[in-house]
Amino acid sequence: MPQRLEGKVALVTGGGRGIGREIALLFAKEGADVALCDVDLKIAQATQSDIEALGRRAMSFGTDVTDFKKVEEMVNLILDNLKRIDILVNNAGITRDNLLLRMSEQDWDKVLAVNLKGVFNGTRAVSKVMVKQRGGKIINIASIIGIMGNAGQANYAASKGGIISFTKSVARELASRNVNANAVAPGFIQTAMTDKLKADQREAMRTQIPLNRLGEPADVAQACLFLASDDSDYVTGQTLVVDGGMSM
Repeated sequence: MPQRLEGKVALVTGGGRGIGREIALLFAKEGADVALCDVDLKIAQATQSDIEALGRRAMSFGTDVTDFKKVEEMVNLILDNLKRIDILVNNAGITRDNLLLRMSEQDWDKVLAVNLKGVFNGTRAVSKVMVKQRGGKIINIASIIGIMGNAGQANYAASKGGIISFTKSVARELASRNVNANAVAPGFIQTAMTDKLKADQREAMRTQIPLNRLGEPADVAQACLFLASDDSDYVTGQTLVVDGGMSM
């Protein structure tokens, strides 16, 4: 069976762990060479080793996605070594949860900087490459919280809702250059973050989901694979919700 991303080069931000790692590994299994960045460079390098063990080329960076100059420098290094960028997955994100009346300005600014400005920085830097190549796939990881909202997460909801609107605008701007831009909105996914929750908290989450289980990082990665592959060539400006039916 042919690999769906054979000959492609992907950049995955937040690619060292969790959903980002799962995306990077799946892309490599499907034939892509993968560059990834993570706030923890050692974790990114561990994922790089796993990708190389699959027989693919890989690079890792400890790039701060909130700094456009550093993101641009990373993109140029990828081009120097891997020669092109066909797929961008803007996955890097953080939470700083609190009720609005208790939320500090610092926690608001930090979440918006990483989650939303980081997506802008990555997209702006890579879209220049894709426009020149006259082709590419941009995938922005949003969240159902950006659609539904959630108490205690006004900053996170604003950042993820912003990603969805940003994606639509980018899709309109880049469509004439054969560049597709879409978002993926995961629901409750089993990650290191949810592992820290108490059993009753996880159970409360599960009862809200029609499919009766938390999602796995692989569920999100498979959605990203579809959007990264030729199968989605006629799909742009969309938000693919991966939440077990929770937000329907």
